[in-house]
Amino acid sequence: MFKPLAAALVLLSTILAPTAAASRVPIADASPDWRIGTPPLTTPWTGDVSPTNALPEYPRPQLTRPDWRNLNGLWEWSAATPGDQPPIGRPLAEKVLVPYPIESALSGLQKHEDRMWYRRTFTIPANWKGKRLLLHFGAVDYDAKVWVNGRQVATHRGGYDGFDVDVTNALHQKGPQELIVWAEDLTDETFQPIGKQREVGDHGIFYQGSSGIWRTVWMEPVNVASIERLQLTPDLPGKTFKVTADTTGPAGLDVEVTAYDGRRAVGQVRGKADTEVRVPIPNPKTWSPDKPFLYDLKVRLIDRGKTVDQVGSYAGMRSVGLMKGADGKLRMALNGKILFNLSTLDQGFWPDGLNTAPTDEALRFDLEQHKQLGFNTVRKHIKVEPDRWYYWADKLGLMVWQDMPASKTDAMPEPWRTQFKAELREMVEEHKSFTSITVWVPFNEGWGEWDQTETGRIADSVKAQDPSRLVNAHSGVNCCNSKGDSGRGDLLDSHAYLGPATTSPTETRAGVDGEHGGFGLKVPDHMWFGDGFAYEMTPDSATLTRRYVENQRDVLKSANQCGISGSVYTQITDVEGELNGFFTYDRRVPKMDSAQVRTINQQIIAGADGTGTGGPNPGPGTPGADGIHFYPLDGTAEDAVGNNDATLQGGAVFAEGKNGQGVALNGSGQYVDTGAALLDTSGNYSASAWVKLNKADGSFQTVVSQDGERDSAFFLQYSGQDQRFAMSFSGLRALAPTKPNPDQWYHLTGVRDAAKGELKLYVDGQPVATKSACSLDSTSTGNTVIGRAKFGGNQVDFLDGTVDQVHLYDRALTDEEVRTLYESGR
Repeated sequence: MFKPLAAALVLLSTILAPTAAASRVPIADASPDWRIGTPPLTTPWTGDVSPTNALPEYPRPQLTRPDWRNLNGLWEWSAATPGDQPPIGRPLAEKVLVPYPIESALSGLQKHEDRMWYRRTFTIPANWKGKRLLLHFGAVDYDAKVWVNGRQVATHRGGYDGFDVDVTNALHQKGPQELIVWAEDLTDETFQPIGKQREVGDHGIFYQGSSGIWRTVWMEPVNVASIERLQLTPDLPGKTFKVTADTTGPAGLDVEVTAYDGRRAVGQVRGKADTEVRVPIPNPKTWSPDKPFLYDLKVRLIDRGKTVDQVGSYAGMRSVGLMKGADGKLRMALNGKILFNLSTLDQGFWPDGLNTAPTDEALRFDLEQHKQLGFNTVRKHIKVEPDRWYYWADKLGLMVWQDMPASKTDAMPEPWRTQFKAELREMVEEHKSFTSITVWVPFNEGWGEWDQTETGRIADSVKAQDPSRLVNAHSGVNCCNSKGDSGRGDLLDSHAYLGPATTSPTETRAGVDGEHGGFGLKVPDHMWFGDGFAYEMTPDSATLTRRYVENQRDVLKSANQCGISGSVYTQITDVEGELNGFFTYDRRVPKMDSAQVRTINQQIIAGADGTGTGGPNPGPGTPGADGIHFYPLDGTAEDAVGNNDATLQGGAVFAEGKNGQGVALNGSGQYVDTGAALLDTSGNYSASAWVKLNKADGSFQTVVSQDGERDSAFFLQYSGQDQRFAMSFSGLRALAPTKPNPDQWYHLTGVRDAAKGELKLYVDGQPVATKSACSLDSTSTGNTVIGRAKFGGNQVDFLDGTVDQVHLYDRALTDEEVRTLYESGR
């Protein structure tokens, strides 16, 4: 049972697990004809949900009081239209189970409306007389208005942050009180932050949206002078907790904070409310994934010697930062020691509740499975969870990378940019006391990003707001809608499917793999659409497990050779059409051999300790201006190309070249095949060619590449996404600064320096781009080809133009050698 706070500390387990009977107001009009809907899939907890136990747990774990009432349960509901007046005193026709979004089966509605009314009545316990009454809304998606007894008391914009309202002045002296909520959610019709939500899921990477009330609604009585919010920041070097108690009521009151290890008080401080005080913690016990120790806190607000408010809380003692390993590479650290952040991507969607987990046990389940599988981190992907999710991460010992929910993928216009920044700031403010959160992530893959410099300013702003954590300005800076690297934040984050990414750290930023993997398996009768996809499908659990283990071995290799200090595997569960989870979407079927998963994961955390294994040390290569292979591409259709064994494919023809003849390609299945893997791509190499494009649009065109098992080992190319020449690996490009002109000859040279971990691009003899590019360079056994690439196992990016004078070298050419080659015209 829930016990009142008294002079002695109330333990966290008591504070955070009140029973429904102790905290619920009886719901009037619990209509017997109300029924839960029928989701395409049910979870093990679907049947546990009913109007009498809809998420009854205390919803605010880091600021607890004994007196509160949960307002979850059956509410009246109806669709609405713009301009409607609130239905004051008027019953609504339908019933909805709060706090499940209306599109979910658990809501009982299972439909979408852009606008809606909620209505219910509540009574106030007699022993709350003389107190102020606060209503708390965990989250309403997206625009909300609130009326109490016919008086409008609040408006709020934002689908992922909570809001509170003091309704005391709107209350009747006795009897039932009427509560009405308006919610409007236009989802992807606007640029509001929505994360993965879409009004209609696309059977791809975007899912069914969630509208209306989707977190707990509750009320509590408080005194005029009360504690409104606690800001808790551990200072491990200083052996203190920094605590600020933000209060309402008269200024100048005192605050007393006591820290407990179990029942034993270990530190106490008294100071002024609304200012920072420091609670001393002698011989602090640190919080870590291995030992997630939490101190209990009791905070008293004191007015002239009298306690006028008292709350319970908790916090963990830990530090987050960067430090160089023995190999000299900058890495992420926890408590002053390098600790590899091994994570999954966690979307937080449910087939029965959509944005809302059916029960607290279900909410905890996904995090527990992370621990069982050997992960120490979870990336909460472009969604913000209820406070109890972060409590369980704190309690179980999981570091959290917290994303800001993205808007639609296109660049945000005003005024949504201002709104995005306001919601980002509120997200940080509401969550910066949770011990488990170690990284803030403002942007994902450029979704909604409008300006590279502004992205950097936003990262700086988050760091200024919370200097105690790391900031990952842009997860997937190499991908999709990204405006490119702003150079700001503490982490440099690349995505690579299947990956892993091989992001090298800089002097000021650690390198991380923000997303990789995505191996899939179909499990009949456990798929949302009856079918789905992944980045690579496998036929059975054994193959899926083997591919995961192979991929994670490469993660360890990337950590030791390239210096990544975190990786994020996609993903913990299937979600709708995505079938790449460790578990099916309904959480009923584990897909992999968890023992093998845990073993390799533990090896990564133990082995990626910053000692490193060093990179490759290739030899000097073969001297000579022409390289180890030279294709002048002069000849006739009946002859071999030049004096090397290569053939024209798909109807490619000889035509006027830069120097004599070249090969003309039409961009549709034509290329030149050398018939062998000519370059050892585990070491240094260079590729050079003259090229003239017929067009320079949004299509990729590859000049020279070498086939790997799935993707080309490298791409000397025209990048259609960037509309510039590039020397590339999958997901990483050294880009020329300007767009080329069609029908103009250019001399391109791409250089791979494995020892330096660089890709370098030259255009017309001049170095134009260098990209830090550590790689797990393994010898490619596929053929070296001219005029196309390989990606995802398919032949792609065919050249639409003419190519001439192709040179291949088993060494990294110098600036002088490239310039001389260009000037020779060969």
